[in-house]
Amino acid sequence: MARGKIQIKKIENSTNRQVTYSKRRNGLFKKANELTVLCDAKVSIIMVSCTEKLHEYISPSITTKQFFDQYQKASGIDLWNSHYEKMQEELRQLKDVNTNLRRQIRQRLGDCLENVGFEELLDLERESQEAVYIIRERKLKVISNKLETCKKKVRSAQDVYKKLMHEFDIRGEDPQYGMIEDAGEYEALYGYPPHIAAAPRILTLRLQPNHPNDLHAAASDLTTYALLG
Repeated sequence: MARGKIQIKKIENSTNRQVTYSKRRNGLFKKANELTVLCDAKVSIIMVSCTEKLHEYISPSITTKQFFDQYQKASGIDLWNSHYEKMQEELRQLKDVNTNLRRQIRQRLGDCLENVGFEELLDLERESQEAVYIIRERKLKVISNKLETCKKKVRSAQDVYKKLMHEFDIRGEDPQYGMIEDAGEYEALYGYPPHIAAAPRILTLRLQPNHPNDLHAAASDLTTYALLG
């Protein structure tokens, strides 16, 4: 059964369009390879799909540069000079953009203002004020974040303190115990671990029976209890 003739127009369905492109591309490359082998021809095909993908076929006996050199010789068109001139023009445009940007930066630093008109000075002033406002808002946000972090640390330390006070419940209920804050000379006694920098140093001491009321008794007569395990 003969295949029907396909109408030559753009295929609207993207999937069908891509499938057709792949099949016909492979067919073209196959024919180009046959021309290369049968006729000793030098063939180059460059294709760019609708998805911006590049596909290229070139005869194995020649490089891309050699092919374009032969094309220039046969057609009399100097491709490299025109390409070089285009690149030079793009380079000049980029240099102009760079010069303008550098001048704008210096003007915002207070330099290169000799040839600036009144309206341009007003624009510079407005832009500088807007930039200062944005910077100030960012600075206040950073300060606010740092303050909030400090508040969280303080609340965490307070929660630890309250939890310990609740767990041990030693606020004057047992005369054998006493609370010492920032023990100072009692460095050998147990308290908060050193890695809890935000927590106060709180120790609990138990007096031996022969010193019921003397908190300054010798260390050998004291029994210490750590508030944290």
